[in-house]
This record gives sequence, C-alpha cells and structure tokens, in this order.
Amino acid sequence: MFEGEIELLTVQDIKSVEIAIFCHIEVEEEFFQRLQRNMAAAGPGPLSSSIDIPGEPSKTSTSLLETGTGLIQGFTPINKIHQHLCAFHFYAYDLTRQVEAHHYCTHYNEDLRQCLIYDTPEKDARLIGIEYIVSEKLFMQLPDEEKQLWHSHEYEVKSGVLFLPGIPASVQHQDLAKVCKTYGKTFHFWQFDKGDRLPLGAPQLMMALTADGQLNEELAANVQARFNYSYEEERENRKSMTGPDNGIHPLANSWIRGKGLKTELRETDCFPK
Repeated sequence: MFEGEIELLTVQDIKSVEIAIFCHIEVEEEFFQRLQRNMAAAGPGPLSSSIDIPGEPSKTSTSLLETGTGLIQGFTPINKIHQHLCAFHFYAYDLTRQVEAHHYCTHYNEDLRQCLIYDTPEKDARLIGIEYIVSEKLFMQLPDEEKQLWHSHEYEVKSGVLFLPGIPASVQHQDLAKVCKTYGKTFHFWQFDKGDRLPLGAPQLMMALTADGQLNEELAANVQARFNYSYEEERENRKSMTGPDNGIHPLANSWIRGKGLKTELRETDCFPK
C-alpha cells in the first residue's frame, strides 16, 4: 500500500464493530490497528474543545467506538437539517445579556421549522438551546397566554442582523422573505455568557432584537468581521421585505412592555401520589 493511502473498511469490518458494540465481544486487534491507521491517514478528527468544559479528554477507545457506531447507525433527524442561520438572542428579562446564536434548522413543513442552537459554528460548539419557528397563520391560532413566549423576526431580517453564512444574498432573500413574517419560541439551556461550564439551572426563555440601538456593538462588529458581512449593506438590500400581514402581534415580544419572563422552579405535588 502506498504511503498515506487510506485502507477501505469492508462490510465484514463494519460487522465486526457492530458485534463488538452490541454484543460486547472482543474485536480482533488487527481491525482496530487498521482503523487507527485509517483515522491517522484521513487527518485529524473533531478538535478537542478549547472551551473550559470539565471532563477528561476522549480516549482512543472512545473515538474508535464512536467511529464504529457512526458507520452503523443512521442519523435521520439530524440529516434533515438543511440551513444555518446566524443571529442574536437575549434573555427575556435582560436585554444586556446578548449571545451569538447559530441555528441549524429543519423545515417540518411550510409553517413550522425546528432549530438546534449552538454558540458557534465550530467543531467544539456548545449546544445551548432550541427554537421553534412558526408562520403567522399558526401563531395567530395560539392561546393569548402562549403568544407572550414568542418573538417576531421582522426587525432581525430587515436590519440584516439575521443571515445565512456563506450563502449569496439573492438566495438568502428567497427564504428570509418568509422568515420575516414568522415568530419564534426559544429556550436556552446553557448560560455560558455568565461563565457556566455546564448547562446549569432551569432553561430560560430568550427574545430577539426589535429595533436599532439594541444590539451590543462589540458583538455586532465581531460577527461582521468573522463572516466578512455587512449588516448595513444587507439592510439596504432587504428594504422591500415585509413583516407579518397583520402587523406584529401586540402580545409577542413581551419584554418591550417593561416586564420580563424568567423561568424559576418550584416544588409541586407528584402524581400519582
């Protein structure tokens, strides 16, 4: 075999991993040696996290098992993710606590999207939350009590702050014209912005920007520099976009009425008793 050439794993190799993982029997040492050579020849895998997260570094045996299960199992729900949106969220009770939010989204249908939210688009990104995005039609059907948990996307889109990294503007506009009319419901689980090394406490409701002057200038400059992107240029390009047909509902964006929403746990009776 030529130097640097990657050996191909055969079906029998894959079955060997499958048996080892699910039947807990010993896999031949020769296979593991070949798998290690393959991994080395293919180059480095996911980067070790540079973020201060507690825990021992992954062992070689763990990496081998992950490689094996990755070959055998399917990841259908994850593979349905087709879109990366970059924007900002802030805690529903504190506008000053703003965080960069990278949404990886699946279109469930024309009226519902569901997104995993990470703090960065890098290999060591932390999964910090989730967002559900609904059309105006579905939002209007929600109970009034529920509507206060949702935020509008009109300002984010029209200001250029919400964008699809790496996608040409003309292509972005086709979808963002739809997003401009939607509402989102977002919870974050990991308050990394205040130094939490793990996801601690109760999930917190998040909101989105609604007007100029709200976005932290340092955050804005950082994102624009990293992605070679200009909010102001995109603002000009999106002037023709419109928000919800009925206007932004007065119960959405609850924080602008002067009262924030914060999740706090309380004891309650368990059922059955």
